[in-house]
Amino acid sequence: MYNDGAGPATSPMQDTRPRALSVSELNHQARHLLESSFMQVWVEGELSGFSRPSSGHWYFSLKDRKCQVRCAMFRGMNQRIRTLPKEGDQIRIRGKVTLYENRGDFQIIVEHLEPAGLGALQQAFEELKRKLLSEGLFEQARKKPIPALPRHIGVVTSPTGAAIHDILTVLARRCPAIPVTLYPTAVQGKAATAEIARAIASAQQHGVADVLIIGRGGGSLEDLWCFNEEAVARAIADCTIPTVSAVGHEVDVTIADFVADLRAPTPSAAAEKISPDQSTWLKQLDERGVRLVNAFNLNLKRLGTRLDHLAARLRDPRRELLEKAQRMDDLELRLSKAIRQRLGSAGVTSEHLHQRLFMQSPRRQLVAGQEAVQRLGERLTDAIGQSLKHRRRSLEHSAQTLHVVSPLATLGRGYAIVRNGDGDIVRDAETVAPGERVSARVARGEITAEVISVKCMTTNPPD
Repeated sequence: MYNDGAGPATSPMQDTRPRALSVSELNHQARHLLESSFMQVWVEGELSGFSRPSSGHWYFSLKDRKCQVRCAMFRGMNQRIRTLPKEGDQIRIRGKVTLYENRGDFQIIVEHLEPAGLGALQQAFEELKRKLLSEGLFEQARKKPIPALPRHIGVVTSPTGAAIHDILTVLARRCPAIPVTLYPTAVQGKAATAEIARAIASAQQHGVADVLIIGRGGGSLEDLWCFNEEAVARAIADCTIPTVSAVGHEVDVTIADFVADLRAPTPSAAAEKISPDQSTWLKQLDERGVRLVNAFNLNLKRLGTRLDHLAARLRDPRRELLEKAQRMDDLELRLSKAIRQRLGSAGVTSEHLHQRLFMQSPRRQLVAGQEAVQRLGERLTDAIGQSLKHRRRSLEHSAQTLHVVSPLATLGRGYAIVRNGDGDIVRDAETVAPGERVSARVARGEITAEVISVKCMTTNPPD
């Protein structure tokens, strides 16, 4: 029994108050709502409060004159950024809106970051893309097939860059018997556009390569811009050798990717795509595959249905790991501050927090969250039904009320609306004269009459 001193004790079974959400439930629902409402956003503003813990993740705020929003960019994403951003930089970010549940902080998980001044380059990229698209240079029908077993591979790239090293490393591993010819060129700077076009022409004149890799390693949009130039695009389109575009990282997209016969996300991936594997590897793989199928055939039949069911329910654990990593970073920053204040006790606190983090399992939170979502869905369905019933009754009542005060209902009781020859409503008998024609609007139709006589009332009619 519960008694707060203000009245008689009340049994918990008699408590009719609405169920209160826990803080964890509220934050979980708020995060789900944010993530389902904002799939991906671009935001521009001034960088503020930049911090970089030992984990390698970046934390900062993006602000304008009125507001700011917290941002987190995890190590796997920020490793692609060549230039470290600094306080006060104007930047553009692309990411997902979410909520850091442990603190209830609204934030953006950043997937891409660039200086705000890249808008002009992006506009030029889109204009050239539209132009070449209208000319049919991106059409699949004009693309040449890549040979399944190339006899000679040509590479148009820098002789000192990482791209040629990656390509040669992959080819040496997969099929070292294929000869490779490098057509050296600059892949960055003002002179790179003309050099790349000349290198492609040289490969055609040489006439030994039956497939041509054109590309370079990763970099900023400005670094990769020579592969967005029209001269390079037309050189690739006019090339009689099947071409493979391999520019930058997987997220980088250039005009060369659209024009080339095949696009590879990286130089290493280009070498993987066009080179066959060695026959001994295929033979060993086939032999091991047969043994594996024989060994697990019975288990696969028995567990196939269960595996499909579990696979449908399985959620990507990387998101939970990233949240745990963010929480660990938060604890690390708090720990650093505590060390400066109380150096002696900070080590014990850090160890305790890391042990708690290690011992915690997300399974219970996942199950509780699923049950909460199911309950809220049932409550939402009931609430919508009740709301529809209430609004339907309110609408019927309003319709009845509107009919009662309708002018047509008044006319139905025997009243009429009289208008003079100008169409004005006659409210005073003095406004018409004998012999004047008037019209009377009744419930069913309209009457035209001539005034015989006029009799004015000496007192005002009741309201």
